[in-house]
Amino acid sequence: MRRSVGSLRVDPWTALVPVVALVAGLIFATSGTTAQGTDLRAGQSSQLTDLIAQREASVADQQATLAGLQADVQALTDQAAGRNGAVAEAQALGRAGLPSAGLTALAGPGLTVTLDDAQLGPNGALPTGARPDDVVIHQSDVQGVVNALWAAGADGVSIMGRRLTATSAVICVGNTLLLQGRTYSPPFVVTAVGSAGQMRDQLDASEQVRILRDAADRYGLTYDVQEERGVTLAPYDGTLDMQYARTD
Repeated sequence: MRRSVGSLRVDPWTALVPVVALVAGLIFATSGTTAQGTDLRAGQSSQLTDLIAQREASVADQQATLAGLQADVQALTDQAAGRNGAVAEAQALGRAGLPSAGLTALAGPGLTVTLDDAQLGPNGALPTGARPDDVVIHQSDVQGVVNALWAAGADGVSIMGRRLTATSAVICVGNTLLLQGRTYSPPFVVTAVGSAGQMRDQLDASEQVRILRDAADRYGLTYDVQEERGVTLAPYDGTLDMQYARTD
């Protein structure tokens, strides 16, 4: 059979093959140059983990420096109070407010509330009818417990051993807790000094805590309340400077 060259028809897809190959090559080359031999997705994750670790180490160093400076200031203030009656009077007034501000250790009876994510099934299987968000402790859960304890008249509250003050904020990033510049993973332990009966009653009456209890019953979250005959809360050791404030 004779084939006429002049009448040969070229398939459009055949013509595009070289173009697609060229574009793909450019993409691969650009990706390789950017990644420099590493996994782009994994690199971002590891960089974020390293950054968090670096920030936590920096916060620890700064807190140690702060503690040293506070000790120096206290020593100088004590010296001045020995020579000046006005300074001594102001110092006495300041000491009277330390317990309410959470700046002294506090001991007494109270409660310990433990919150934890649900245990997943084999291969990470979720409980029946659950979504991923249903099986983790959220910021609203921790905040609901803390608010109920304060509302019950707790003398002091701490989370993961970190004392809370009137300006402390409960912030969750993913399923980790960010508190005073440090991150904590569940289980989250909330400890309070005060009337155990009143605090338990307020926890039972809180709508936000009720939602948490329902989720615990349905999906296996941990919500455990234990009365304590004696607990000790460490003093708050963070900065007292306020970034935003206003007077009414």
